[in-house]
Amino acid sequence: MSNSSQTEESKEGNILPSSVSQVGIVTKYEISNYFRSRRFFILLGIGLAISALLTFLIAHYGVSSFGTTSLDFYSGWWGRSATFIVVFCAIFFGGDAISGEFQNKTGYFLVGNPIRRSSIYIGKWFAALAASLIILGVFTAITLANGLYYFPSSVPYQFEESFVFTLVYLISALGLTFFFSSLFKSSSFSILVTVILLLFGFSLIEELIFVFAHIEPWFLLSYGSEIVGDILTNPYPQHTIQTTGFGPGGRGPTFTTYNPTIPEGLAIMLIYFTVTAVLGLVLFERKEFT
Repeated sequence: MSNSSQTEESKEGNILPSSVSQVGIVTKYEISNYFRSRRFFILLGIGLAISALLTFLIAHYGVSSFGTTSLDFYSGWWGRSATFIVVFCAIFFGGDAISGEFQNKTGYFLVGNPIRRSSIYIGKWFAALAASLIILGVFTAITLANGLYYFPSSVPYQFEESFVFTLVYLISALGLTFFFSSLFKSSSFSILVTVILLLFGFSLIEELIFVFAHIEPWFLLSYGSEIVGDILTNPYPQHTIQTTGFGPGGRGPTFTTYNPTIPEGLAIMLIYFTVTAVLGLVLFERKEFT
């Protein structure tokens, strides 16, 4: 009997919801929790504040401050802001999604019900994704409204591609945050680690690798996510860029800067999602409520 399409029958003969139904129920109530805790509206306010600030700056300084073409506009607006919206979504909706069940002891009541832990994990992940998509959708709508106001002719296809890359970055960031949320039983630890890595840690490590190791940081999520902004650059940045510094005698050492290719960036983000999501689920299923 298939768990995903048919109902299950307990040992006592009670008919239990299928796994798909369980995921839907958990998703529904988890979204309700976001609304009750007001975190959704707080993050929505942050997104609206960022959009309002960008709208004011363009109106005050002129659209030429972003560039002369529609691609320049979307690069200045979306390329610099979309990844931060994704990071905030991952932190707000995924940082304590699992660890909060351990810290607040609510998991005792949830896991005690005849429901699979995998359904709980996946349902919470879908709820975080749904809430994040609403926030990202509002930010996208404001971006397009401003873009079509200043450049009414068309929307560059690079923006459409960048939007798709942003969605891939979103699911990978949520996978990473759910992994740390499953790793720690303290919400403070899981949120703190997520904040440090996504806002500062990955970028700092990437810079240190560029300066000291001189290798391509293909193993960092922040490096793969750079395709969100790079696709809005015409022409697309070269994979390797050689720059020469200035030393005491004139010509200094040569430095190599790396930019991910589109296939490479997508592969990095999808691998991060696959590995961290699976590991997070395994940790959640094996961790005991003590």
